[in-house]
Amino acid sequence: MDISDIATTDYIEIEAESNLGKARSIFEEENPKGIIVMRAGEYEGVLTQKQLLRSHIEDHTKVETLAKSAPKVERTDNVRDVARSLVEGGTKVAPVFEGGELWGVVDEDNILEGVLEHLDTLTVEDIFTENVITVGEDATLGQAINRLREHGISRLPVVDDDGFLTGVVTTHDVVDFATRNEQRITGKGDRAGDLDRMLDLPVYDVMSSPVETTSLGESVRDAVSRMLDSDYAGLVVTPEDDDRVVGGVLTKTDVLRALSYTEEDVMDVQITNIKLLDTISRADIRESISEISDKYQKMQVRHAHVRFQEHKETLRGTPLIQCAIRLRTNRGQVAGSGEGYGAEQAFSVARDKLERNVLEVKGVQSDREYEGQLLRKLGEL
Repeated sequence: MDISDIATTDYIEIEAESNLGKARSIFEEENPKGIIVMRAGEYEGVLTQKQLLRSHIEDHTKVETLAKSAPKVERTDNVRDVARSLVEGGTKVAPVFEGGELWGVVDEDNILEGVLEHLDTLTVEDIFTENVITVGEDATLGQAINRLREHGISRLPVVDDDGFLTGVVTTHDVVDFATRNEQRITGKGDRAGDLDRMLDLPVYDVMSSPVETTSLGESVRDAVSRMLDSDYAGLVVTPEDDDRVVGGVLTKTDVLRALSYTEEDVMDVQITNIKLLDTISRADIRESISEISDKYQKMQVRHAHVRFQEHKETLRGTPLIQCAIRLRTNRGQVAGSGEGYGAEQAFSVARDKLERNVLEVKGVQSDREYEGQLLRKLGEL
């Protein structure tokens, strides 16, 4: 299936010379996945809501400062390839070209709506993200924003003192709340002080509640249908017997990632922010992860996701990068993360942490296998 009937000519443009205040207003009023940035009638890049949240830049700054390149796709490209391009480009929207000219856009919702009928063969358990970043009710809005930035995510389940789910705070919630409150700030007041007070508010005042949840046994089709109907970017995964316990999250990005799984004999590895690779290649990463998989034969890796996140700190011009590796295996999910200057060093640190975690999982399972054998022997006596 290609995207010729999935992509759309219905999109929002903004000039590169416009200020970010105008872009914030567009996101508040229209809630698009992204805005296409143009310069003198030519495609320049895209701007997403997440980019605005991760920025400390003032509203009067030009849009071109935050505009970033997005993977360019052709109107006849395969859906799997486009899904992979969105995931690896770390974006929810991409420009669509036809005959060398900008024709329209395709976003994650377009793709998910187009393939919805094919998603009933998957369950949430097959593709959800198990390792979840949460935030407490009493954490401040500023702390929540920092956590969203640090981990490159768009939603945080909110938990109470007992660790039970009480709400969720998303990028959209934060931007919407900040925009509404900034409009109340007048030129006569202390604008910086007012903004500081906003950041000191508890997450409880900003979060959405009750939370839309899903269970491991629900079909991905049903879960995605609810996301599309309610305009949610994700759902919190909870056990079927207790919807207060956070067991994971299912996001639209998780579904896109599953769509792009390959049927090749080699391990499928997806890399978010692949442009940050410098002295290391996709082949190097795949080979390195395969070594871990081959070393522990009983652990079969079905899919690997590697995400790179660039920080502002540099060392002799080389940026500090965070790398997070997540493996989906026949023994569940295993992850490892680390930081280093440059993608290769960051990946090496994350890989070492991953291998230690693999050993820990292997050790725990070996203990369980021994315990099972012992119980069986005792039962025979």
